[in-house]
Amino acid sequence: MICLLIGAGAFAQDTVTSEKGVFQFETDVIDYGTIAQNADGVRAFKFTNVGNAPIVITKAKGSCGCTVPTKPNGPVMPGESAEIGVKYDTKRIGSFSKTITLTSNASEGVKVIKIKGKILAPTVAETSETHAGEKE
Repeated sequence: MICLLIGAGAFAQDTVTSEKGVFQFETDVIDYGTIAQNADGVRAFKFTNVGNAPIVITKAKGSCGCTVPTKPNGPVMPGESAEIGVKYDTKRIGSFSKTITLTSNASEGVKVIKIKGKILAPTVAETSETHAGEKE
């Protein structure tokens, strides 16, 4: 009889704590691939709240100043989808790998998502075409 009461109490606690929003991202990593310097650095992480409570993202922080995330303004209700926008400054040449840390009330209180890719310098031909067009 005592075991039954203890087990019921533990189950009741699990039920209360399971009332959380749950992130389900289409992908945790966005690969920009190889792109040209100064190309469009805007991308979006799409997710759905597959939990049973609203998700409120209180903070979205990039790992450096070159990575600027944006988060939904209000709660993301169960079953709803939303996006975390990210803008990477593509003026820097070379490979990159950056993180965006999300703080929320979801089951995973802190969630880290990533971007990566490689920025190529303009070729001599591209540079010549740009300057030729400026003279006209």
